[in-house]
Amino acid sequence: MFDVLTIAAVADELSATVLDGRIQKIGLIDPLTIGMEVYAGGRRRPLVASADSRRARLLLPSAMPSLDPSLITPVGLLLRKYARGGVIVGIEQPPLERLVRISIAKRLEGHNGARPRSADDVDHPLEDEEEDAGAEMNEEGELGATYVHLVVEIMGRHSNLILVDDHGLIMESVKHVSPQMSRVRPIRPRAPYIPPPPMEKPDPRRLTASSTGELFEGSQPGASVAKALVSKLRGMSPAMAREITFGAVGDTEASVGDLGEEEFAAIARETRGLLEPLITGSWAPSVYRKDGEPIAFAPLRMRHLEAVAEEEPVSSISRAAELAGAIDDEDSPVTHAQRRSRLLASVQKAMDRNEARLASLEAEEAKAVDVELFRTSGELIYAYLWKIEPGQESLDADGIEIALDPALSAKENAQAYFDRYRKAQSGAERLPALEERARQEGEYLSQLATHLEQAATFREIEQLAAEWEAHGGEFVSEAGRKKGKKVTPASRPKPVIEIAGNPIFVGRSGRDNDTVTFDVGGPDDTWLHARGVPGSHVIGRWRQPGAEENEAAIEAAASLAAHYSAARGSASVEVDVTKRRFVRKIKGAGPGMVTYRNERTISVPPAGEEAIKSGLPLR
Repeated sequence: MFDVLTIAAVADELSATVLDGRIQKIGLIDPLTIGMEVYAGGRRRPLVASADSRRARLLLPSAMPSLDPSLITPVGLLLRKYARGGVIVGIEQPPLERLVRISIAKRLEGHNGARPRSADDVDHPLEDEEEDAGAEMNEEGELGATYVHLVVEIMGRHSNLILVDDHGLIMESVKHVSPQMSRVRPIRPRAPYIPPPPMEKPDPRRLTASSTGELFEGSQPGASVAKALVSKLRGMSPAMAREITFGAVGDTEASVGDLGEEEFAAIARETRGLLEPLITGSWAPSVYRKDGEPIAFAPLRMRHLEAVAEEEPVSSISRAAELAGAIDDEDSPVTHAQRRSRLLASVQKAMDRNEARLASLEAEEAKAVDVELFRTSGELIYAYLWKIEPGQESLDADGIEIALDPALSAKENAQAYFDRYRKAQSGAERLPALEERARQEGEYLSQLATHLEQAATFREIEQLAAEWEAHGGEFVSEAGRKKGKKVTPASRPKPVIEIAGNPIFVGRSGRDNDTVTFDVGGPDDTWLHARGVPGSHVIGRWRQPGAEENEAAIEAAASLAAHYSAARGSASVEVDVTKRRFVRKIKGAGPGMVTYRNERTISVPPAGEEAIKSGLPLR
């Protein structure tokens, strides 16, 4: 929803609020998101810019998000050096482009300058790698002001945050684009910054009735007018095109065949009127709600949205974006994304190491087939001692070429081969157990990663962090739970009561899985797990112990097991079902790792807790 109109409204809001403001704090919220605190107009204002392809944005949120001090990246260090303490001296949006250029001026002291240092001013060697680009010497030979420009490009999956010096060279960016990825516009340090190439399409601000008619020439009569406007006009978003079509024809689904001279004139008029605030700055930000829930936001009144939803005018475009969910609510699954992403990175690193170890063990096992050749070589050397001369490098015995170390005697060469034989034989005996342990570790790490990806609350993430640390994993995020900080003990999982009244328990971590299976579940309770993929253990308990299993309740429990598994996105998931008495914990493996037998397999669609509680049809 950050189209050219929204971005223009944001740029105007920033110009009215933070222009000439001083950046007091700046850092990374996550690897793709920058947060800063700007002191302007006698008050502190938070500013957020993100290149996350799913939630790219630029706005002034109502509260300053927490920065992640453990994220140390080149772009973060350069922003700290060149932007913190600087003044925002320019905010510019090129016409009809989805980018904003924020210019920052800062006076840099020389290395021996006496600038006061704050408590968090810690030198870092990477900060001095860039030259003071744009800094000029004054008459006293001291460094003057330096200018840098933060270019915020909000372009879907191509979104980026790029720091550019005053000579037009890229200093750093949150996303690097190599020449192999884009020959037209690579993004990398010290390369010239090239703005996104303008689209070779007509300027909608100059649209007339006749040029509108020409615009639709060659279009199929059944083609969508709104889609045609998006494809044929520069800077046109789907929301803008629907509003223009609704205003001109009265129907967002109108077809090209419905248009005539009168409609062409109306489309031109509606287009110019929609873009008029780019000149006048007369914005009217609104949020649109349906059944109380926000479905969209816009910088202007949108009649096509007002026709299907309730319009709520708000004070600013930033507030509209925030209310509509451009910044996530405190209890949403992505609020603690930086904690989860750092923990996931640590788990992924362990998975990579484990995979490399398993590959190494498998390679050793492949070499073990040659172990008998070492023994044979030693025996043949003893058999041909009379033939081996000092310094000889090889021996041809019974058609076998045996390499010899010329620095060793014949007997020493034979003994070396016997030593290699004994070592290889001993290693080969241990390999199967080591490989099995590595496979179990890989399965546990996959389970932990799945639980992390699905963790929706701070408490769940913290419990998983504690489990990972207890397992011996590397703890990575000081902005999350600091090492040694007390963690609330894991509590007994609360049941989901399906429509017939039977409680279903779901593990949301490895330790939860152990609790659900071995503490909550009784021998005759039903145990379920998605087949062949990591996920949660699920226990179905029966209100009447010993009674026949209820197939509808089993399907409900299986749908929960499918939902809380790595196969959640599939339309149908195979789930194994057995009695809890047939489940055994794997000795020495991570939490939640089990074996089971006597299972049967059913296929069900994944379903969340609300669907199970309400008894909605699952198929």
